[in-house]
Amino acid sequence: MRKIELLAPAKNLACGIAAVDHGADAIYIGASRFGARAAAGNSMKDIAALIQYAHRFRVKVYVALNTILTDDQLEDAEKLIWELHEIGADAIIIQDMGILQMKLPSVVLHASTQTDNRTVQKVKFLQDAGLSRVVLARELTLEQIRSIASQTQVELEVFVHGALCVSYSGQCYISEAMTGRSANRGACAQYCRLPYTLYDANGTVLQQDKHLLSLKDLDLSAHLEELMDAGVTSCKIEGRLKDEDYVKNITAYYRKKIDAILNTSGKGKYKRASSGTTTFHFEPNPVKSFRRSSTDYFLLGRHNGIIQPETPKSTGEKIGIISGIGRNYLEVKTSAVLHNGDGLSFINEKGVLEGFRINRVEGNRIFLMEIPEIKPGTEIYRNFDQAFDQLLKGNTSERKIAAHVRFEEITDGFSIQLEDEDGVCVTRQFACEKQLARRTEKVLENIKLQLSKTGQTIFSVEDVQINIQQPWFFPASVLNEWRRMAFDALETARQESYEREQPATRKNPEYPSKQLTYTGNVTNRLARQFYESCGVTDIAPGFEIKAEKGVPLMFTKHCIKYEMGWCPREGGKSPFAEPYYLQHKDQRFELKFDCVKCEMLVSG
Repeated sequence: MRKIELLAPAKNLACGIAAVDHGADAIYIGASRFGARAAAGNSMKDIAALIQYAHRFRVKVYVALNTILTDDQLEDAEKLIWELHEIGADAIIIQDMGILQMKLPSVVLHASTQTDNRTVQKVKFLQDAGLSRVVLARELTLEQIRSIASQTQVELEVFVHGALCVSYSGQCYISEAMTGRSANRGACAQYCRLPYTLYDANGTVLQQDKHLLSLKDLDLSAHLEELMDAGVTSCKIEGRLKDEDYVKNITAYYRKKIDAILNTSGKGKYKRASSGTTTFHFEPNPVKSFRRSSTDYFLLGRHNGIIQPETPKSTGEKIGIISGIGRNYLEVKTSAVLHNGDGLSFINEKGVLEGFRINRVEGNRIFLMEIPEIKPGTEIYRNFDQAFDQLLKGNTSERKIAAHVRFEEITDGFSIQLEDEDGVCVTRQFACEKQLARRTEKVLENIKLQLSKTGQTIFSVEDVQINIQQPWFFPASVLNEWRRMAFDALETARQESYEREQPATRKNPEYPSKQLTYTGNVTNRLARQFYESCGVTDIAPGFEIKAEKGVPLMFTKHCIKYEMGWCPREGGKSPFAEPYYLQHKDQRFELKFDCVKCEMLVSG
């Protein structure tokens, strides 16, 4: 059976622990530096603490070092990888191929989505270069994923939920060009989330102040089994900048979805990648967390409606319409239960998202400090649910590892044998004087009762087998102490028996092309050496080293002509003169369309 992994993000230690507790099979977290989310760096102490906590449940921890590096950073990056390996990291996620030229420990490497993994040739190259896993481009269709899986042996990881980059990951240079903040170095200024005015060649305004590059958030929860059947190993939740409540809710949501598959149609084909059973004390709901509406993107093919032009902010869940307006209240037609403090939003007449907080609720009337300009019939969204938020602040989950207990009489006392669901087994013997119980009828019952208690441990007792010759007397305090010592030993044994995977073997592959342009993101001597060793003869420096003039700054499968109904491949035709331009304040970008590749290029 193939293991299926639910991979959750961790902004920090608290988020990582929450992800483990809510059912993640693996966690990815940023190191102190060299991560593609520079604002989500973590100390070595915190990463070590997360690793220790996660490994109790056989949960893996991957550390992101997925920026491109300059020559003066190579030594520091190599040292950091050694330190991460020494504290127990299960894998390092990388973008810079120069890392493969370093003197590394026996460490597993994953190819970040920043390495632009969208073809069989590229994935096979990374496989043969020694990468154990490849994170596929978000733009791939189900058929493309299936094709890659059928022609490679490397593990495949796919994003299933969260924010989308409009550009192919690793192929966006607009932030670097405009601000000097490189997306490939963890400092993206998020130009895709800005409002733009769309002009044609004659200066005609086609769209005014719309977020034309801002994609909805990804949600592939309805297609998880299809992805598994296509060959995907790891289902990844985006969110290394998201808070703990988001991690709890979304991880729990996907845990339940995946478990339902593993226990039904996927039974006998797939199995969980970590240990334990998670019990939730709430009903996870993805619309309750940050969400720019949702899309399945290109998984099932190209379609309209992948952008959210009104706002890059969270719209939340649609709950109803405004049915009436009073002096200091609004009447809402809704089946949702509203609460004091809820955050609501709507799209105003200018097409802009506007929000407000509920001061007080009485029936279907919501009282506000100030009534916005709004009309009856306006759709209302809830982007902050006060009650759900408070629920997530409490105890929301419990994760336990199944254990079997065998209590036996030995010559000079008694023994407790424990075996957990992973086959880890310990035996502890306790010498003592034996004394017959005065009341014999409940001896076995009392032994079972005391040995079944697991308290704050990570274990839950599935069954207790008892083998004693006489109805001996056992003080509850003694049985409790023996049980505690035995379970402490079992947890220690689990830690000691944990084994990290071995890295893949490098096969000195040949790169699919003899040339690398600036999109190869080569910014240091080791990366250049690596590609030269793979047969590349013409290597241009990365954009961050030498900014080329007049080149595309963004490569995206999202197409404004398609969204407007003007795609020539679909029989459409633009009624306006090309080229088109996007303008934000005094910054202007030209749009070019590669209809053969079905891509849009944004140039400065």
